[in-house]
Amino acid sequence: MIGPMTEDHRTWPEISPVAAGLSASCPRCGQGRLYAGLLTPASRCAACGLDYSFADSGDGPAVFIILILGFIVLGLVLALETALSPPVWVHVLLWPPVIIGASIWALRFGKAFMIALQYRTSAGQGELHE
Repeated sequence: MIGPMTEDHRTWPEISPVAAGLSASCPRCGQGRLYAGLLTPASRCAACGLDYSFADSGDGPAVFIILILGFIVLGLVLALETALSPPVWVHVLLWPPVIIGASIWALRFGKAFMIALQYRTSAGQGELHE
């Protein structure tokens, strides 16, 4: 099994966790896709073979996204309401797609960023490194 930060990690270019998060790519090579589906991580990288079984982003990204995105969207809703006072149906048609799209993009970035940080720091679930 090729895990995070094995002996051969020095042969791979150092990928920034932010760059890996934005591109949703492999944290080791930066080439392979991190996701097999919309938000489901793949089992391994198709380019370098890195086993993603070490990756567990947990609920951390979701909590931050709920708080930050909620704050931003609420501010936009209030700004639109104050500036234009549109009818309620405009809000009903406008905000659900914005919230869903922004949430999916932010979750993909957040999970990929967290997985890249786990790879970079050799973090494992419940494992003690001495």
